[in-house]
Amino acid sequence: MSALERAAPRVDAAWRVLADVLDPEVPALSVVDLGIVRGIDALDSGALEVVLTPTYSGCPATEVIEANIVAALQGAGLGPVQVRTQRAPAWTTDWISAEGRRKLRDYGIAPPGAVAEAVPIRLLRRAAVPCPRCGSAATERLSGFGATACKALYRCTACREPFEYFKPI
Repeated sequence: MSALERAAPRVDAAWRVLADVLDPEVPALSVVDLGIVRGIDALDSGALEVVLTPTYSGCPATEVIEANIVAALQGAGLGPVQVRTQRAPAWTTDWISAEGRRKLRDYGIAPPGAVAEAVPIRLLRRAAVPCPRCGSAATERLSGFGATACKALYRCTACREPFEYFKPI
């Protein structure tokens, strides 16, 4: 049996553990749902290496996320662990899993739509953001910024409830 074959169950177990590590800024999502865990590898040294791409390079939660990942994996007996930050390619909201999008909606945050392809500057009408509570497309943006830089504040004109929208990047 090769070293890779021997490491596979440990790597699979690490993915399962990280599926329960919540993002500190959006606690409805795990770091796996959010798509910021890009990979897990078993190194020749015996350590697990978790490759992490933050949602943006200045994300203030990155150190907390790294510490939570290490603590969870070591707590599950899967250590030693090291985290490597990989900033390229840059994280995009397209990396949020389908399950993560469902969890955002259930939590009351409208999930992001698909990122549009880059084109020369054109004025485009904003696509409607459906209300995560009642599903109505009759919504209005109140602020370009919500509780964190990655969210905007909206209100549904049908049910009158405010909600956050996870902005596509």
